[in-house]
Amino acid sequence: MRTAALAVLVISAVLLIAIVLKKRLGWRWLGLFGSHLVLAAIGLYLVDFTRLAGDLYIPLNPATIGTVSVLGLPGVAVLLGLKVTLFG
Repeated sequence: MRTAALAVLVISAVLLIAIVLKKRLGWRWLGLFGSHLVLAAIGLYLVDFTRLAGDLYIPLNPATIGTVSVLGLPGVAVLLGLKVTLFG
């Protein structure tokens, strides 16, 4: 099982590098992606630290940061809505 997971990881990495080199995306997309992740983490931290959402706490983990980096500010609202709906 571990060997299969390692093989999938290696194949995925090779294909990702092939796509980047073939499309000639350069390294600009990596900086943009990184800045989105950092800004999402800072935004979530500010929402938690300033208590803008009341007593609700959104943990900083890859799933929440990814959601906010893809959806932007509405992603924070989605996470808060899920928190209220699922965990009351």
